[in-house]
Amino acid sequence: MTEPILGVEQLTKRFGGLLAVDCISFDVGEGEICAVIGPNGAGKTTLFNIIAGERKPDAGRVWLQDEDITGFADYEVARRGIGRAFQLVHLFESISVAENVLLGAEDHRQLRMLSAVTHLGGHRRRLEIARVQAEDALALVGIKHLAGRPIGSLSFGQQRLVGAARALASRPRLLLLDEPAAGLSRGELEVLRAAILRVRSRPTSILIVEHNVEFVLSLCDRAIVMNFGRKIAEGTPNEIRHSEAVVEAYLGRKH
Repeated sequence: MTEPILGVEQLTKRFGGLLAVDCISFDVGEGEICAVIGPNGAGKTTLFNIIAGERKPDAGRVWLQDEDITGFADYEVARRGIGRAFQLVHLFESISVAENVLLGAEDHRQLRMLSAVTHLGGHRRRLEIARVQAEDALALVGIKHLAGRPIGSLSFGQQRLVGAARALASRPRLLLLDEPAAGLSRGELEVLRAAILRVRSRPTSILIVEHNVEFVLSLCDRAIVMNFGRKIAEGTPNEIRHSEAVVEAYLGRKH
C-alpha cells in the first residue's frame, strides 16, 4: 500500500448498550480505493460519521496524514481535505447543476457580508477560483454537459453524480462515498464506475461504504469487512471473496 493518507486507530463507539464500532483499525493509502462492506447494522455508517466529524468516538483516534483530527467538527474535517457524498442526495432543485456544484467549491467561511455585496476584498477572485473548481469537478465525474440543467430534470443516478461532483469541487484529498451505487441501473453503475476511476487518477483517495458487493469489489483495491461493529476481514477483492469468515457472515455460503 502507498503512504497512508487516513489512519483509523482502535475506533470505538457505543450507543447505550449497543457497541456500534468495536476497536476498528485500518489505513487508506494515497490514491487508493478502499471499500467498507458488511450487512445492515454492521457499523459502517457510524464509522463513516466518526471519520467525517459528525460523531465523536468513545475511544480511538483518526489521523489525516500526520494530523490527529479525532473529535473535530465536520466543517473542520472538510477544511482539512475530507469530502463526503451522502447516500441521500441533498440538492437544491431551484438552481442548476453547475450552481449546486459551485456551492461545494466556495469557502463560505472566507466570505464576508461587505465583500459579498460589493465584490471587494478578493471575493470576486475567490468566486472565479470556485467556478474553475466546480467546472473541473463536473468534468471529472462526466456530467459537464448537464451543467445548465435544473436538478429536477435529472435521473436519480445523475443526481448522485452531481452530489459526488459537489463533494469533489472542494478538491479533497480523501473522498468519502456513502452508498453511491444504491438505486442505480446497470448503465448508471458503469457511469459511476468510470467516474470513480477518473477521480482516483487525480489522484484522490476514496473510501466507499457500499451494499452492492460485486460492484465495489470489482472497483476497489482493498476492502474492510465489518460485522456487529467489528472488523472481521481485510484484504484484496480476491482475498475477500474467498475468506471463510466473510462467506459465513455476509456473502452467504454456497451449497
